[in-house]
Amino acid sequence: MHGTMSTTEVFLIALLIIFSIPYLVWRIARIDYYVPLVVMQIIGGVVLGPGVIGAAFPDYYSFVFRPEVVAALNGIAWWGVMIFVWIAGLELDLRHAWRHRYETGVTSGLALMVPLVLGCVAALVLLSLDDGWRGPLGEDWQVVLGIGMACAVTALPILVLFLEKLAILREPLGQRILRYASLDDIAIWGVLALILLDWDRIGRQAMFIMAFVAAAWLVRRVVPRLAERDRWYGALVWLAACGFAADWCGLHFMVGAFLAGAVLDAEWFDRERMDLFRDHVLLAVMPVFFLSTGLKTQWDVGGIAVFGAAALLLIASVGGKLLGLWCAGRVLKWRKGEATLIGWLLQTKALIMIIFANILLDRQIISPESFTALLLMAIASTMLSIPLAAPKLRLLMADPGAAREPAEANRHR
Repeated sequence: MHGTMSTTEVFLIALLIIFSIPYLVWRIARIDYYVPLVVMQIIGGVVLGPGVIGAAFPDYYSFVFRPEVVAALNGIAWWGVMIFVWIAGLELDLRHAWRHRYETGVTSGLALMVPLVLGCVAALVLLSLDDGWRGPLGEDWQVVLGIGMACAVTALPILVLFLEKLAILREPLGQRILRYASLDDIAIWGVLALILLDWDRIGRQAMFIMAFVAAAWLVRRVVPRLAERDRWYGALVWLAACGFAADWCGLHFMVGAFLAGAVLDAEWFDRERMDLFRDHVLLAVMPVFFLSTGLKTQWDVGGIAVFGAAALLLIASVGGKLLGLWCAGRVLKWRKGEATLIGWLLQTKALIMIIFANILLDRQIISPESFTALLLMAIASTMLSIPLAAPKLRLLMADPGAAREPAEANRHR
């Protein structure tokens, strides 16, 4: 029977598995409070991959996830995640952040730097114990900075979903949290560009920067003059062009996708349609990316070692983020409980951190074992976010001053 099935039929079997099994487990188990669907889909990708069910049933794995099927799935995953990163760049509101630059700068800086430093220390510990955490093309500084940055990442799109779930997305507190995460989002892609800097292609990368600046200037003048329907189509053309150019010059198509969105203004697109577009991509395309991510997990250095590394990285990530926000709260004189609440909400790492780690793995900077440890850390930190933030939010919202922005002196300083 296996020999009589076409590649198309096996591809559709793979899609059936991808879309049905994680969703059914999530619904039947009723774990949506602790495990968002996107996290369940990521876990499903890991379980369905070579390290778990694939190891127990190798015939199933080799039949369903044959190379041509995986290649087709990867194509869908690449385009879906490019669109998702483009939306994340588009939704950045730097003007709002500038109006609250002192408070936003202090908070974002501490929320990023403290877990980054602790993550780098954790990476140094791992490399000192076993060189297998380094990819074949990774330099020490790239591995350390990459893992450290992965510990500092906040997944802005998942944070938006969590803030909607908690009913504070459009509230002053929710908008503050988005500001803090937005600046860190820019830093993530800046650090990634630094890590991927290729001296053999430095000429191409300089050409990309110059061409991008000129093209972005032109796009910003053309897009507002288009009808909104044409803006959407033109934006996707712009996204594909930026992704190609960034990949051609030795950076990565995800860097290009983020830049393609960051230079556009969100008000050029209808907000409701943008929210629906993001939700539809998350529903119809991103599960394929999560599955393809799970197919990259490896346990060759031993399951205990991978889980131990994930635990170390989780401590650095969670502890660093909470410590950074505690310091920010002390400097800015926040109310009691605010720093802890914001710290737990900024733990959401699934998706953006996984994209970040995927790029490091694709460029062979980190090993598959490092990628697996980072993936486990991202799942755990994201699962902790809502259960630990929700009770603190209820206490904070009971305070009559919960809806206000930080102190006037801090806002305009």
